[in-house]
Amino acid sequence: MSKKLSDKQQRILEFIGEFMDERQFPPTVRDIQAGCSISSTSVVDYNLRILQREGYIKRQADVSRGIGLLDGGFTSRRDLVHVPILGNIAAGEPLQIPPSDTWKAVEIDSVDLPSFMTGDKPEVFALRVKGESMIDALVADGDLVLMEPVSRPENGDMVAAFLTDSEEVTLKHFQMQNGTVTLHPANSSMAPMKVPAEKVSVQGRVVGVVRTL
Repeated sequence: MSKKLSDKQQRILEFIGEFMDERQFPPTVRDIQAGCSISSTSVVDYNLRILQREGYIKRQADVSRGIGLLDGGFTSRRDLVHVPILGNIAAGEPLQIPPSDTWKAVEIDSVDLPSFMTGDKPEVFALRVKGESMIDALVADGDLVLMEPVSRPENGDMVAAFLTDSEEVTLKHFQMQNGTVTLHPANSSMAPMKVPAEKVSVQGRVVGVVRTL
């Protein structure tokens, strides 16, 4: 690491380490902006790019808490879990979740997250949200939803539901009654979908959300 850091970059680096030591997960850009009294998120982003280029941090720029320290990795890794990102979830696009024993081969990306964000559940995977069908549930376009593989969800669960007739997947709240599944959006401009239970295949239940900027 040959380049001397500016005072601001040094403070950002120290803040990241202090934040992760205290909370066991990385800060967001806005956390850094507030904690280091920086004028804007763009200034934070500029300095993070320099820290990454010079080998002080690793960063997934499209994930809000995708910052890690390269000096020994994350400050604490004992509570971090590796979560594969297996694709996008958007109505109108087929989505097939491969068996968990193949995830290392098929994952297009991944993120390390504190275990409490996955509820300590095994085989959690992530999907990137496309669209705004769940915006009122604070799940926005570009966010990551953390999914637990299930085939028999409970009423009220937020699920990835595959519609066999149209071969499309959608993120909705699940409800089943008298052999009919109703998929409820969390967006007042969208109507619920009613589908015969035998024509719905649930591929996972949401156990957490990683917000993006």
